[in-house]
Amino acid sequence: MAKRPDLDATLERLVEIRDDPEAAGAHEELRDILAGPLSHAVARAAEIVGNAQLHELEPDLVRAYERLCDNPLKRDPACRGKTALVDALQYLDASAGDLYLRAARTVQLEPVYGGKQDMAAELRGAAARGLVRMSHPDALEVLAELLADPESNARMAAVRALASHGGAPALPLLRLKALVGDDDPEIVGDCLLALLQISPDGSLDFVERFLDGELAEAALLALGQSRTPAALPVLQRYWERTVDPDRSRTALLSIAMMRSDEAIDWLVARVAREPGPIARDVIRAFEIHRGDEKLVERLARTATQREDLDLGALLSEVLGWRSGEAAH
Repeated sequence: MAKRPDLDATLERLVEIRDDPEAAGAHEELRDILAGPLSHAVARAAEIVGNAQLHELEPDLVRAYERLCDNPLKRDPACRGKTALVDALQYLDASAGDLYLRAARTVQLEPVYGGKQDMAAELRGAAARGLVRMSHPDALEVLAELLADPESNARMAAVRALASHGGAPALPLLRLKALVGDDDPEIVGDCLLALLQISPDGSLDFVERFLDGELAEAALLALGQSRTPAALPVLQRYWERTVDPDRSRTALLSIAMMRSDEAIDWLVARVAREPGPIARDVIRAFEIHRGDEKLVERLARTATQREDLDLGALLSEVLGWRSGEAAH
């Protein structure tokens, strides 16, 4: 009886191959591992093939995928191998449309405490990215299905695939998903961000509507992350009219996320002029700029010029500022 390969030894060998994938015999070893019974090792081998652009091994990736689909609970628990294989095929720009279509509709129920759990959500998301990336004619239909997937990470993957590669045809799906909503507010936020990335001028009014509802914070963050210049006055107007302290802080953070000169100037002016609680909220919003020494110095100069407030301790805590730096 043939000896079963040792997983630890195989993984150690894969580390060596990863460091030098063109070494003599490396491709043959990768073929053997892809054809082997260790799904964890198959996943690592697939990553190497994709990252190293080993196009000659594309058929081996496809064969490995088909093999893991046979008795998948035993051969590929948690779908790690199949997901890595789909990702690797994308790195190779493989035209694997039929494989992606099947993967995007795969459900793999595995026993967990108290019942069963679908472990194929990440696989479905990876396959959706592959379909969009190769401009498959059925891509939008598959993504529409995944936007209603029972698993949140599959829904999130569908939104991000639409954002990255969907273009104008993705806009109606993203609007519909945002309007229908989701149990996970982050997914709606990603829909709004995707709309602003694909069509900033055409989507700004649509996203602004969400500022008056339960998803205001998701909309605020989407506006900030989009960094579209037209979003700045929208965020400023919202901050001026909101009476909710949490949403006020989120608006300030969103403005800081824009990173434009106009946004920074406006925030620094708030530190110079506004009451203590607001000035402190602005400094906390600047934490995302902690590594920008010039900006931290500018903010500290403004903050320390205020005779009515002692902001030094907060500057130190949030931004790593040390007393004396602002005087340079």
